[in-house]
Amino acid sequence: MERISRDRLLMDVALLFKERATCLRRKVGAVLARDGRILSTGYGGAPAGVAHCTPETCSPDKPCLRTIHAEANAVAWAARSGIATEPSTLYTTASPCIECAKLLINAGIQRVVYDEEYRDTAPILLLEGLGIRCERIGSVSTECSEFGLSVFARSVRSTPPDLPKV
Repeated sequence: MERISRDRLLMDVALLFKERATCLRRKVGAVLARDGRILSTGYGGAPAGVAHCTPETCSPDKPCLRTIHAEANAVAWAARSGIATEPSTLYTTASPCIECAKLLINAGIQRVVYDEEYRDTAPILLLEGLGIRCERIGSVSTECSEFGLSVFARSVRSTPPDLPKV
């Protein structure tokens, strides 16, 4: 039996965390991992204790001033929990912006795996110029369709028949 790759698995987890994002402008999920094991996760949203984005506070036409990016939240949670991020790989549903790229450099991230390309490719060029490997693996692949997010999400969301629904 063929197994899902760790890259595909961790990207699927990032895609699942994307579903928790609260920014109305763009939803992004991220996973920090080392040796195929999850260190930390993050998704785009307001800081803890701050109200989530609303149509009045967040517009698709303007940058959101309320949201912390998924990558930054993953690094922040690792720091808050005392988890070293060097060396690690970041799996993110969108390639990082320039501010997140700079944060990833200083956090010691050695590899960035992303699903969609952000509108600005300069952050990827910056990371690669410093020797940080960047790879795009799309969410649509043979592996994904056979093993990926849709199968994983269905299994997580469904209640086994022998357990009571809550």
